[in-house]
Amino acid sequence: MTFPDELKYTQDHEWIRLEADGTATVGITDFAQHELGDIVYVDITTVGQSLEKGEIFGSVEAVKTVSDLFLPISGEVLEVNDETEKSPELVNTDPYGRGWIIRMKPTEGTALDELMTAEAYKDLVGQ
Repeated sequence: MTFPDELKYTQDHEWIRLEADGTATVGITDFAQHELGDIVYVDITTVGQSLEKGEIFGSVEAVKTVSDLFLPISGEVLEVNDETEKSPELVNTDPYGRGWIIRMKPTEGTALDELMTAEAYKDLVGQ
């Protein structure tokens, strides 16, 4: 399993990366996709909505279960990854690359300081 150092992580197994343009990209971790198994559907219905940190922004459906997705920081959901809607298996095969789930605009003044580093997340999942 991989845990890129440049990302921040949540206890709910989402990752977030701040982009140069001030937006943020969010997905689920390699650990999460491994635990869920084959992802068959990504359901995001919150585009255009402003949500608080920890609110549900969508779900992923695997063969065995459905798992809610929680926003790592407060902000507006700007975009859903069209590729994962058409090919949800990208969440399994490339969770930190082509398998990203949403792009968002963080609420002004939001910092990632409360989120976990790769090392802290590895400790959380026992890696």
